[in-house]
Parts: sequence; C-alpha cells; structure tokens
Amino acid sequence: MNNKTTALVTALAAVLLAGCSAAPSAADADKATAAMLKSSFQPKGIATLDRLNQDEANAACLQADVAGKPLDDKMAKAIEAANLKTVKWPTDGKFLGDWKEGEKIAQSGRGLTWSDKAGAANGGNCYNCHMISKEEISFGTLGPSLYNYGKLRGVTDPNSAGGKAIVEYTWGKLWNARAYNACSQMPRAGHMGILNQKQLQDVMALLLDPASPVNK
Repeated sequence: MNNKTTALVTALAAVLLAGCSAAPSAADADKATAAMLKSSFQPKGIATLDRLNQDEANAACLQADVAGKPLDDKMAKAIEAANLKTVKWPTDGKFLGDWKEGEKIAQSGRGLTWSDKAGAANGGNCYNCHMISKEEISFGTLGPSLYNYGKLRGVTDPNSAGGKAIVEYTWGKLWNARAYNACSQMPRAGHMGILNQKQLQDVMALLLDPASPVNK
C-alpha cells in the first residue's frame, strides 16, 4: 500500500469512526471510498481508470440496493428512456449475421484486460450467464435460458414484418440492456464498445436464425 492509499484509508476510517459524536453522511463516505478506490488502481494498457466512474444508473441502482428496496419507478423510467436513446441500429440495415460466428463470440470471454491490444476483438462471454444451445453443457444461470429464443417468440422469419418487434428489441437489449431494465447487470455490449456491429449481428443470428441450433 503506497503512502497516498494509506492516507486515504486513514481518512476513510476517521470519517466512519467519527460516529461517536456524529454519524458521517452517506455522501462523505461515498466520496472517501471513491477516492480510495481510485488511488488503489493504476491504469495499464487499455485498462484505464474510467472504469471506476459511476454513471447515473450505477449510482441510483446501488443506492436502491443498499437501501434494500426497488428503484423509484420515476427514476427507473428516466434511466431506461435515456439509455434507449443510446441504441444505434445497424448501419447496413441488417440485424442478423452468421450464427456460427455468433456461437464463437458467445463462447469467448476474452478481451478488455490490460494485456489486450486496443481494437482487438472481444468475446461476449454469453455462456457465463445463460444457457444458449443444448450442445454446450457448461453455462451460468445468473441470466435466463436463451435456448429456443427465437422459436419461443414465434420468429420463423427474422426479416418478416411479424418478426420485426422481437428482432429490434433483441438488438436494443444487446446494445444497451438498461434501455429495458434500469438496473440490469447485463453488459451493455454495444453501448460500451464490447462488441462491434458485425459481432452483434452474429450473436443476433445465434439467437434468432431458424437455422441456429438455439432454435432447433
């Protein structure tokens, strides 16, 4: 622990222990904690300190979680509306790519570490939270099963008018999940630059192409 970190830890402890005479405010505790965190991490490679910055949704959802109650409905709707505006639709008008490539992306959790090169392709790490195809027996359960995703939603032709609503919703969810759930823990794959347009199109195909094993 360097001298700066030690000083900040001491300051934080002082703030927290001052409760003998007066309890520290939540804002003071948050400020001291944020300063300590920033002093404890060092930027390296593509891993910069901006990862420690909280946006409005992060802060509001954390406060609600600490309080043990759901986010205020008005705030939730405002966060969702703001995030929906960030969704960028495919520039070529195509929502689906190659489901085989989508499977590779879903399987891969590589990327975004300090040792990765800027601009290198990242994985989606989708199986970490979801069951997707039956062929893969190792998957997380933090998120819902996506097996038969398109089939269960009646998408027999992703290019048809009948499938448009689900196709667009799925794209938006992958791009920025908080557009539909203010406190979603799902990575904002498009908005945060985790996956590029081509990769998102391939993951879309994995979920919605009738030829994909997901829909068999």
